Amino acid sequence: MRGIKEKMYIQIREICDLASRIRLLFVLCVAITASAGPSRSQDVNLPSFIDQRQRLTQPELPDLSRLRFLTATDYPPFNFLDARGRLVGFNIDLTRAICVELDVLPICQIEALPFGELQEALLEKRGEAIIAGIAIDPQSRNRLSFSQSYLRFPARFVTRKEDPIAAPIAANLSGRVIGLDGGSAHEAMFRAFFPDAQARVFDDRTTALDAVKSGEVDAYFGDGISLSFWLESPRADGCCMFSDGPFLSNQYLGEGLSVAVRAEDSELAEAIDYALVQIVENGTFSELLLRYFPVNPW
Repeated sequence: MRGIKEKMYIQIREICDLASRIRLLFVLCVAITASAGPSRSQDVNLPSFIDQRQRLTQPELPDLSRLRFLTATDYPPFNFLDARGRLVGFNIDLTRAICVELDVLPICQIEALPFGELQEALLEKRGEAIIAGIAIDPQSRNRLSFSQSYLRFPARFVTRKEDPIAAPIAANLSGRVIGLDGGSAHEAMFRAFFPDAQARVFDDRTTALDAVKSGEVDAYFGDGISLSFWLESPRADGCCMFSDGPFLSNQYLGEGLSVAVRAEDSELAEAIDYALVQIVENGTFSELLLRYFPVNPW
């Protein structure tokens, strides 16, 4: 799953030397600053993957002397280093919001490690939680407990603005050629969801998107999050838009993003669930989506 996710995202730059095993420790004992992002009043259809009908009891964590979240620096826009070397991203701001809701800012920390070290560091009690895109699968469930998923990965169609494909797209693919990234989870998903559609497989996403832009193919089907950034990029040059969707699938795209804790720390996972519900209800989650996703992938 991690390999699939890495393929989904546009690589910003080489941001850490794993051999050096540099560890960045940020203590989050400061108030959350006001967001300079767009207002929630914008007419944007933002998703909510947390069921707000839940009525969870506010947790008590009297024995918690530290709440250290472990993350990585190679997963933009969720957790990465900015041009000044600061640890930033959607997951970093979400961590701050979780700590506020649990009233644990004085003991709340976040430490960045190479992704491959995160689970062992958690099991060795060098942290209390991981917020870095750990795949939820039978193997990880044997070692870890997870919060509810707070974000799902959408698949989307990208088409030229002058030649969109009308919704419902499944009924309007006749005569259309859809570009796919060969061997990807999205290729498998497309063939399962649209078995009668005509597809053309490309060696990589960049070539496939160039083919959409030039009119060589009618659309591209792939990861909505990375595509949302491509649509705003100079390479796209304003050519294209999303058509229909989003399309979600646990089978092909996984269960989304959750916070992982040690298997025996189920009470902490429940506390994080409580915080996530509050963050969705009070609008903080929507503000983070608007801040980090200028083009809505959902």
